Amino acid sequence: MNKRHAVICAASLALTGSLAGCVGGTPPLALDPYATNEYRLEAADQLRITVFGEPALSRNYVITTAGDIAFPLLGDVPASGKTANEFSAFLTSKLADGYLNDPRVNVEVLNFRPVYVLGEVGRSGEFKYKPELTALQAVALAGGFTYRADRRRVFIRRAGDDKEFTYELDQGRAIYLRPGDTIRVGERYF
Repeated sequence: MNKRHAVICAASLALTGSLAGCVGGTPPLALDPYATNEYRLEAADQLRITVFGEPALSRNYVITTAGDIAFPLLGDVPASGKTANEFSAFLTSKLADGYLNDPRVNVEVLNFRPVYVLGEVGRSGEFKYKPELTALQAVALAGGFTYRADRRRVFIRRAGDDKEFTYELDQGRAIYLRPGDTIRVGERYF
């Protein structure tokens, strides 16, 4: 092996090692990135609850940081973690237990928690969530990708999770977001 060949091998190993460091810092791939999950209520969500035939009980409520709402007749009622349909059924059963005859309750989410987009986008920030919002739509709301952006993947930290996961954008399928998600667009290296 001549001296020139040894220098090239050393440079190749150094480059490979630095690239491995870049790859090693990438968050793990999401297990099922394309699943649409039913929305679960959380603190700060604003609800419209309608109890048919009971205008005194029908109004807007906000879920507190403790995860409940103050509902007339029932007191503090836990709402966090339930879907709107589950919460409707829960209120119906509580009101039917000695308060109302045949209660019919409808729960509608008025305002969702925002999503956050940061990194290599036109303008990072907080953006309004709407049902079936995708990662690419959120990037578009944030002014699109910058010229340095890695357009092949995004990193998403789901609301309530303590770490982010990698989501591949080139799979031809939408990546649906949930209220409170944080999307980070990374920088491409080459």
